[in-house]
Amino acid sequence: MSTNYVELIRQANVYEVAIKSPLEPAPRLSKRLQNNTLFKREDLQPVFSFKLRGASNKIASLTNKEASRGVICASAGNHAQGVALAAGRRGIRAHVVMPRTTPQIKVDAVRALGGEIELVGDDYDAANQHAQTIAAESGLTFIHPFDDVQVIAGQGTIAMEILEQNPGPIDAIFVPIGGGGLIAGIASYVKALRPEIKIIGVEPEDAASMHDSLAAGERITLDRVGIFADGVAVKRVGQEPFRLARKYVDEVILVTTDEICAAIQDIFEDTRSIVEPAGALAVAGLKKWVTREGAIGKTVVTLNCGANMNFDRLRHVAERADLGQQREALFAVEIPEKPGSFLNFCETLGSRSITEFNYRFANATKAHMFVGIALSGGAAEKELVESQIRQAGFPVIDMSTNEVAKLHARYMVGGVAQGLQNERLFRFEFPERPGALLRFLQAIGSRWNISLFHYRNHGSDYGRVLAGIQVPTNTETDFLMHLRELKFHYVEETSNPAYTSFLSG
Repeated sequence: MSTNYVELIRQANVYEVAIKSPLEPAPRLSKRLQNNTLFKREDLQPVFSFKLRGASNKIASLTNKEASRGVICASAGNHAQGVALAAGRRGIRAHVVMPRTTPQIKVDAVRALGGEIELVGDDYDAANQHAQTIAAESGLTFIHPFDDVQVIAGQGTIAMEILEQNPGPIDAIFVPIGGGGLIAGIASYVKALRPEIKIIGVEPEDAASMHDSLAAGERITLDRVGIFADGVAVKRVGQEPFRLARKYVDEVILVTTDEICAAIQDIFEDTRSIVEPAGALAVAGLKKWVTREGAIGKTVVTLNCGANMNFDRLRHVAERADLGQQREALFAVEIPEKPGSFLNFCETLGSRSITEFNYRFANATKAHMFVGIALSGGAAEKELVESQIRQAGFPVIDMSTNEVAKLHARYMVGGVAQGLQNERLFRFEFPERPGALLRFLQAIGSRWNISLFHYRNHGSDYGRVLAGIQVPTNTETDFLMHLRELKFHYVEETSNPAYTSFLSG
């Protein structure tokens, strides 16, 4: 017997905890995109996220006997807050297992709501496994964040509100995807009542679990997921959400970190609110869809699903937003090392605004520069600037999408070491917590000399390191085996042009 989600959604018990969030026009973004854009403001919920809807509906459905034993959940933050709030309203115990990498703002929020917090593992999967074990041993009811019929129905109340708040034409609704519970609930309701409305999911490129599963025709498990949009960093979508997505979701769009940062800025400019990265996914996807389709005059809705942003992360968002909006371009440029070359290059740029200029003597014949240039005409202007630089006789490489350049090399120009032998360059990521950097260095050991090192923490869950390591040829096999044993995620960047232009000897 199939589940009647329309009736479950209409009967969902969420409003003792959740508010009916407003559906607000976004005039600045609407004008820029030439489409009527509406924001569904789930960032205004009491826990600043939609997650309390599903949690409260599930907890309300428990029998008195089940409730008396208490509940348990695993969550990186938003679901945990929803569970803690809903459990508190019902007067029952809430045991919350969170990864040790959870942003402190979310840990503090769950604790303030009365949740009993236990920090376990480096990611959601580790926390989830631990929570499931405790649930089996203690009799606590496990509240799944997305793969549960009552949770899906709770999230689906958002769709019910959207159709009530805007009974007129809607062309598309853009929905962030993590485990899939949100889009499953929304799609089930909308497609039953208004099948002409497109339901479009949005995921980060580095956490594309639903996108890849739909393409494969079965649920797949990602080896790893990016952690910038931590609210949707799920390696495997839920079984029931996947079933419903295959039936009702029109497509899933993938977006980059820079595009997410740009979307955070878009939402801020219309609402003066700062959403978390997962909360801006829908706007990022909308912008990509509008550009791809050439859409004009459509009515579209985005789910601004959460605002639990770590303040420290704002620096990274601000740095990357202009790149995401294509309001800035980054170029590596080589100039002859002779009098007048620097002036000649500046004259080539004319009156353009320079956002960053890093210059360093390389040798007697040439010098390398890292240049940031403000744009007002997007990709077309960037291509024009690159063409003008090349026509003036300067070798140039567009670094605007190069992660090593954006995260590291732009801050390290001038670090060339002449005559250095056997240097290889690696990017590492490791879970960020007190003492993590020291433990990383200790793990690398002292057998191989570290000849370059750049570490930068911008409020993320993971520390990022760029390291140059001297690896003599006769130790190469031992070194690579050592790296695999450390189990840090790493990427070799020895051939990356950001390294060969600015950092290698």
